[in-house]
Amino acid sequence: MRAAMYYNNQDVRIEDVPKPEIGSKEIMVKVMASGICGSDVMEWYRVKTAPRVLGHEIAGKVVEVGSDVKNIKVRDRVFVSHHVPCDSCSHCQLGNHTVCEQLRSTNFDPGGFSEYVRVPEVNLNNGVFILPDNMSYPVGTFIEPLACVVRGQRRADMRAGQTVLVIGSGISGLLHIKLALAKGADRVIASDIVESRMEMARKAGAEAVIDARSDLPKRLRSWNRGQLADQVIVCAGSKTAIKQGLECVNAGGNVLLFASTKPEVEISIEPWEFWKNGNNLITTYAAAPKDIEEAIELLDTGAVQVKDMITHKLSLKDAAKGFQLMTEANDSMKVIIEPHK
Repeated sequence: MRAAMYYNNQDVRIEDVPKPEIGSKEIMVKVMASGICGSDVMEWYRVKTAPRVLGHEIAGKVVEVGSDVKNIKVRDRVFVSHHVPCDSCSHCQLGNHTVCEQLRSTNFDPGGFSEYVRVPEVNLNNGVFILPDNMSYPVGTFIEPLACVVRGQRRADMRAGQTVLVIGSGISGLLHIKLALAKGADRVIASDIVESRMEMARKAGAEAVIDARSDLPKRLRSWNRGQLADQVIVCAGSKTAIKQGLECVNAGGNVLLFASTKPEVEISIEPWEFWKNGNNLITTYAAAPKDIEEAIELLDTGAVQVKDMITHKLSLKDAAKGFQLMTEANDSMKVIIEPHK
């Protein structure tokens, strides 16, 4: 079968790889759509494990079922989670599923930028979800990224009536805007440095969009009745963005670090200011089954609309172009690979 083999962001090759064989407790999924995640083009993170087949935002059709599989059948339309918690370790028991060691070690074989994937037993048991009848495969690729956003906003204790600032208006930023509004935010303000993304943030529902190269706290106050934000969500993995986030949070508010910097990056904070103002600095990583179920419902009911975020649908042979579009981050937003087109 064909797969897009990742060597680095500028070197993605279509190669013939063996089609995996399933065991008695596994299934085979024909990948119908696979989204390119921002983390897929995070080269410092991905290149150390290259060459490999990336892609974890998948939606597809079950084409083979192992003899011992009872709850999934051929022709089922599914979303498959690559990260699956064990539900039994101390982390899972405390609700911290995304730091579970099993979750960080699971995956499907080989990856979503291929024609087919083998779903191991551990993923099948807790990571396969039937797509709603009216949900298209491209929309299904949003389940995983939206689930990550759902988890982040839950950890930040997002509430109706709050003012939300989203720093960075890429895919994650737009999903945060849409979800915050769906949860009843009083107003959502966004920032970015790319005009096309600023425009998409406006279309996503942001009441105001600020050029992040300006004095962001000052501009924020001018849009928010002289106040800073109750919730600041940092969706750009840079020191500048994080520093802005720390400067833009209201007393009693939260700063959610949704994006990560490189491991060696250090950022200084003043604990006195956080202590005095009662602020919380929160991080989030990945998603758990509960988050995935909520994401599916949000997409199915239309509470969060995502079709307007899809800017490119490409065949597998054009995967390299897709990586280029995501790396340049200009006029692209959601880039989806459709391996069988």
